[in-house]
Amino acid sequence: MNFLFQFAVFTFIGFSFLLLIGVPVVFASPGGWTEAKLKTPLFSGLGVWFLLVFFIGIFNSFVV
Repeated sequence: MNFLFQFAVFTFIGFSFLLLIGVPVVFASPGGWTEAKLKTPLFSGLGVWFLLVFFIGIFNSFVV
């Protein structure tokens, strides 16, 4: 159970790092936010990030 929790935290850190780089790249693209082709992967990443936040918060109560 600890391994699953550690894997979830590691995945959360990885997605946070990708979003830390990805969001400024999308906003700095030539068309800006309105013509960005990376909206779909960015929104998917944000969705996974929020799911990981809730999963880690719930799963944290089971890991002692």
